[in-house]
Amino acid sequence: FSRDWAQAHFRFREPHSDLAYALEADKRGTRAILMAVQGNIIKYLLFVRNTEYTHLERLCKISHKEQGEALAAALADSLWAAGEGQEATVCLVSAATHFTPTADYKADNFTERIQLFEFFEKAAAQEFIFDHINCFRGEGSHGLILFLYSLLFSRTLER
Repeated sequence: FSRDWAQAHFRFREPHSDLAYALEADKRGTRAILMAVQGNIIKYLLFVRNTEYTHLERLCKISHKEQGEALAAALADSLWAAGEGQEATVCLVSAATHFTPTADYKADNFTERIQLFEFFEKAAAQEFIFDHINCFRGEGSHGLILFLYSLLFSRTLER
């Protein structure tokens, strides 16, 4: 992965602002993934989240916690769809190395530390992602790469 990808993570605009629902996207190769997730965030905020606000008011002035909930729901929705509505796999980075690189593989000190978590209920995947949301939105978290790996493993390599 390039340096841009390695630094990419999910960043929202300032909480409690008119654009609190919006992800920040640079003009790099990661923009397409961010925009796909942004669509699911808006869908969640407008049509799924239970709130007293009406229509477009549902998007504005959400808190930091609500941003995390929306991101977790959007990521879980995408992973569940990739798993054909039957499963989702979430990838996180652990401290331990899970495989030894071979001559064919150039170690990046990231991929070899990925740990897989499989879920067979969408709600369980969403809750797990929310509990580990900083792994996707924290500075230096490699959040977009983790999401990309999660998509690949949810879809399965065979498909």
